[in-house]
Amino acid sequence: MLGWAAGRSLDLGGDLRKFMPAPRTPAQHLLMDELGEGPGARLLLLSIEGADAATLAAQSRALATKLRTTPGIALAANGDADLSAIPERLRPYRYLLSDGPSAGGLGSAALADQLQQRVADLGSPMASVIEPVIERDPTLEMLKLAERWQPAASPQKIEGVWFTRDGRRALLAVQTGAAGFDPKGQETALASIRTAFDAVRAKSPTRLVLTGPGAFAVEVAGRTQHEAGLIGMVDSICFVLLLWVAYRSWKAPLLGGLPLATAGLTGLAAVAFCFDGVHGITVAFGFTLIGVAQDYPIHLFSHQRPGVSPWASAKALWPTLGTGVASTCIAYMTFLVSGVEGLRQLAVFTVVGLGSAALAARFLLPALIDPAPHDLADSPRLRRWWARIERWPRLGVVPGLLLAGLLLAALAFAPGAFWQNDLSKLTPIPADALARDSALRSELGAPDVRYLVTVDARDVESALQASERLIPALDDLRAKGAIAGYDLAARYVPSAATQRARQSRLPTADVLRHDLDAAVAASPFLPDAFEGFIEDVATARTAKPLTPRDLAGTPLASGVEGLLLPRADGATALVTLTGLTDPAVVAHALQGSGAQLMDLKEASESLVAAYRGRVLWALALAGVLLIATVFVALRSPRRVMRVLAPMALTTLLILAVLRLAGVELNLFHLVALILAAGLGLDYALFFDHAGDDPEEQVRALHAIIVCSLTTLIVFLLLGLSSIPVLRAIGLPVALGVAANFVLALLIVRHDSAPVSAAAAETPV
Repeated sequence: MLGWAAGRSLDLGGDLRKFMPAPRTPAQHLLMDELGEGPGARLLLLSIEGADAATLAAQSRALATKLRTTPGIALAANGDADLSAIPERLRPYRYLLSDGPSAGGLGSAALADQLQQRVADLGSPMASVIEPVIERDPTLEMLKLAERWQPAASPQKIEGVWFTRDGRRALLAVQTGAAGFDPKGQETALASIRTAFDAVRAKSPTRLVLTGPGAFAVEVAGRTQHEAGLIGMVDSICFVLLLWVAYRSWKAPLLGGLPLATAGLTGLAAVAFCFDGVHGITVAFGFTLIGVAQDYPIHLFSHQRPGVSPWASAKALWPTLGTGVASTCIAYMTFLVSGVEGLRQLAVFTVVGLGSAALAARFLLPALIDPAPHDLADSPRLRRWWARIERWPRLGVVPGLLLAGLLLAALAFAPGAFWQNDLSKLTPIPADALARDSALRSELGAPDVRYLVTVDARDVESALQASERLIPALDDLRAKGAIAGYDLAARYVPSAATQRARQSRLPTADVLRHDLDAAVAASPFLPDAFEGFIEDVATARTAKPLTPRDLAGTPLASGVEGLLLPRADGATALVTLTGLTDPAVVAHALQGSGAQLMDLKEASESLVAAYRGRVLWALALAGVLLIATVFVALRSPRRVMRVLAPMALTTLLILAVLRLAGVELNLFHLVALILAAGLGLDYALFFDHAGDDPEEQVRALHAIIVCSLTTLIVFLLLGLSSIPVLRAIGLPVALGVAANFVLALLIVRHDSAPVSAAAAETPV
């Protein structure tokens, strides 16, 4: 019932911005907008290869034509003039979007020259393109606009479409309607592109190469899902086999999974009921963090013995188990004050999940456990193991402090940066795929994804006017080679002031008819062939200026929306740059213009640093609360220090090993440290709980061995993953499991007391 209720209200999302702190600087605000909604996040780069140029060009045209009418595809460009970019209802505006007609391009001489060119065009292969539009557009202004709206630094053309410099691959740029953080939308768009290509290529040997943020996101999601499924399957098999071997009972694996299943269902239900949507990362990380719940039934199984009911055994273990659970939940609960919605979701998931798993182990599981089990304290092998362990030297205060000092010194003097602020270095995308993407971007002249020019203004019209004033400076930078090209919203929708100025220069209907009659008389066209043309110019003279809102539902809308960002208190116009070679020169050229060159890489690093700061403060608070919780439970400063020491030393050990291996620490390593600390605290608490009773010591040893092996297996599997995020969690936790186990034995274990006959009969 709980799973059904959670499923009905569960709405998985993929917007990574929910796992980022609120942006504070203008550059950070811009970064967050661009990551999700910007044109760079929506851009897919395509190449068709494997045939001669004529075949590739034909398939490029056919594919572009199909994609322009495909739902979910906002724009498909391949170098050919796409007249569909201007819908019929907006075509009269061509005389306001272009300066040519209003600057003398509609005089009698210019019209006569244009009509002579159209005569030639109608006798050429272009006739099929020109004939449908010539009656209303004899100057082909729509075609000129479509060509002008091609990327500023376009690749070479072969047979009218884009090709790579070597002429072996046809190129296309596709902009999706789905945002960059919409994995389902990106997956749908990719499927549509591949379906369209399969229809276009028929039986030809050509192949499609597809790159870009959306393609990479879908590929990574698929690989992550595959590896997570494989790891989950292997871990489940190992868990079942290990529990069967450890307890010689087919019921143990089945019952052992119940608290973990309870944790997952209750955690999901709590997040689904408390938040509007559940982030996919919350689910992925949440199930990793609640994995410690599988230890709860193991402790219950290992501490069972004849003559003591499962209820009594669970009650005796509850103070120790409850302390571990409370400490772990307190650590995760601090994420509630992090100010990051994704971390708040993670806190609710783990706290509710672990709490419900512990309660299930305490109050439900005893009813299902065999009341007459084999006492593991009677195992000769375990007794021999414990006898050998008792001969191990203890790690006293002085050696412990020396070890801590050495680890701190390793941290302080390890070469390289301590923190990793560049999340792009965690990308699981293969190097050859990144190289292919970089090559296609270079061939297509795609905009630089690091630098943007921003212009802030009080409203959209002011932003368009301000960006238009930048055009001379940008043209000068292009002439000097500082940039290869640029793009801005005013290329597609000039400001209302510019459009009104062009309107004022358009000829009246009488003047245009007089000049057109003179031009037609010197051509083979009929006298009334261009009445639609006169109507369109008359409409343009009196029309209201076109605004970005008027582009809604057209292929131009997505591009303009990505370059013009309205806000409640104003608007920001963006200028994307292509082939930027010297940021300092560009920044200097923009001085005094009101525009600013933004470095999004710097903004991303500052945002990551802010995020890390919030997490570290939360962890510091968690540490204080954890110490207080353990002190309340144990009531002895000496015992508290002994229990916390393995966890503290293991944390230092993990950090030192990572730094000495040249690893720069990132946010996922912090998650691993939290996991390792929680596991280490449990090991130490149960060794402390065993006291000096040799039988309880053997039972605790068995429980912790089984717990550590089940945990070690799953995190070693994560550490072998090809996904860097999973490796960043798996390897440190695996190291932490081993170190916590050994250090707990060296620091926390008690010397065994002699066992009398009476004591042997007394339940613990």
